[in-house]
Amino acid sequence: MWKSGDVVVRKSYGKDVCFLVVDVDQGSGMATLKGLDVRLLADSPIDDLELITKEEFEAYRIAQVKLENESLRLVQIRRQVDRERNGFRSAHKKQFDDFFELPGRVLHLDGDGTYLEKCLQTYHKLGIRAVGKNIAESEMERFMPKLLSEHEPDILIITGHDSVLRNGKKNEMLRMDKYRNSNHFVQAVRAARRYERSLDELIIFAGACQSHYEALLEAGANFASSPDRILIHALDPVLVAEKIAFTPIQETIDIYEVVQSTITGVEGLGGIESRGKYRIGLPRSRY
Repeated sequence: MWKSGDVVVRKSYGKDVCFLVVDVDQGSGMATLKGLDVRLLADSPIDDLELITKEEFEAYRIAQVKLENESLRLVQIRRQVDRERNGFRSAHKKQFDDFFELPGRVLHLDGDGTYLEKCLQTYHKLGIRAVGKNIAESEMERFMPKLLSEHEPDILIITGHDSVLRNGKKNEMLRMDKYRNSNHFVQAVRAARRYERSLDELIIFAGACQSHYEALLEAGANFASSPDRILIHALDPVLVAEKIAFTPIQETIDIYEVVQSTITGVEGLGGIESRGKYRIGLPRSRY
């Protein structure tokens, strides 16, 4: 008997992703699943599920931690390289030891509270000022004006869970009704663009697993998921935000570097040319 909180895999998908059971409907024989590390909400027949063993789960978690730590290590290496190759700023830093950094500020709206907490911890590790709000995907549009007015972010992250519905066919991938939450993300982006129209004043990332990439960009997102309708990692939005936050304001964000900095890569995320949000200043306050 399956119950909420069980960690399972789907046999028909080759046991490729670990899920948490969110809800079970014994009458219909269906379960609602949430990806442990990918932003996917899915329905599955109960008889397609298999409980993973304690040993399998521990091995999975170790592999995920290694993957995430390696991604953060590569971010720090890339950030150091960026600093060293920026000749103008390097020259000023040699003259003044008391400069300070102002990376872009982030407002992160997430439909999943567990993922949000993990993202906020990662922002802190990366030295990014971030405010997070756990808001259901269907409510993001409604709260958008108030939150933007209150927090005045440079970077807006709109994410949570999404998926292509099971009966979605390849020739129907542009139909919004074939997605679980893409329309909610689109409406949230449009609400944000009504507040700030400039693609450089407010940089927006929107989407989750298998989201309607084209619609999100058309609505006004600078970066979005998922071009190939694949799963994206829970931390991918943070890694996109990091690259935006630490690209100097006089530079255009390297789209290729943004995508390469993520765990998922170009099949899962993409975007358009936009300007960075990183500034330096001096002198540092004595107080």
